[in-house]
Amino acid sequence: MAFPNISKDLIDCSEFGNGSCPEMFRSSGVRGAMYLSMTGAIFITIFGNLAIIISISYFKQLHSPTNFLILSMAITDFLLGFTIMPYSMVRSVENCWYFGITFCKVHYSFDLMLCVTSIFHLCSIAVDRFYAICYPLHYSSKITISAIKRMLAVCWSIPAAFAFGVVFSEAYASGIEGYQILVACSSSCPVMFNKLWGTVLFTVGFFTPGCVMIGIYVKIFLVSKKHARVMSSMPENANREKPNQLSKNKDRKAAKTLSIVMGVFLICWFPCFFTILIDPFLNFSTPAMLFDALTWCGYFNSTCNPLIYGFFYPWFRKALRYLLGKIFQTHFCTASLFPENQ
Repeated sequence: MAFPNISKDLIDCSEFGNGSCPEMFRSSGVRGAMYLSMTGAIFITIFGNLAIIISISYFKQLHSPTNFLILSMAITDFLLGFTIMPYSMVRSVENCWYFGITFCKVHYSFDLMLCVTSIFHLCSIAVDRFYAICYPLHYSSKITISAIKRMLAVCWSIPAAFAFGVVFSEAYASGIEGYQILVACSSSCPVMFNKLWGTVLFTVGFFTPGCVMIGIYVKIFLVSKKHARVMSSMPENANREKPNQLSKNKDRKAAKTLSIVMGVFLICWFPCFFTILIDPFLNFSTPAMLFDALTWCGYFNSTCNPLIYGFFYPWFRKALRYLLGKIFQTHFCTASLFPENQ
């Protein structure tokens, strides 16, 4: 976002005042409350995802294709909480960017990359669950370690190429009137997508993976209902009753989990991406405070991911208890985390 050929000496920056940062209008109490709440979100994001990373990495029983996807997503969300959110917190609370324009570009590139990467992981996990529930007999042949590696390569490479390419080429700001002056005179780390790249970001980062996830959820929901009807119509049999009940519970749990995933995903990310899409058509009239709030709403998705994919599963709670109480015991990494009937 730097414009090296522009000098403050050649540009009238009087509208920005004597200082490069806007005047602080928040009371110390409000700022303290903001720091406290954002620090809490950062803490949960970092340590919640770190617990999942350690659990899946350490316990051999958790080394499965699905859990490798969850592990990679936890790494993404951990990096977002550890490297991006603290700087964004200072910018949001102080209403100023203190870290220089070069680091602003690096920060926003990683910010955009990690956010889109996290969304791509959610989509990949939905695809994995789709095959597991809708085509269980073909799951082991379709979702192999090689297939997971290819999915992870896509999840990381496309967002990285898009984020760093768009930000460092400054293509996103092409044609925006007054943007060069804003960058030269202000220390707000401004990022405004033009109509073309705002639409591309909305389509690639939200609309396409969102449609895939919704389609998969609907398919899984329909298949789960079909399985329930078939099992209910079968004659009562003592030998079948228990497996049937376990299968129905598994389908209901999968449908419930994905519905929660979709709900949190849409609530967290739709307002932010929709604002990026429409803002250039509204002559960038979205207030900075509102855009900051929507950005943090998107960050909150990475805070919720370990709660959804971790704390909703008994194996994670058991792994966490082992980690806290028995980690130094011999052969600890081979401990059984699943009930015998699963």
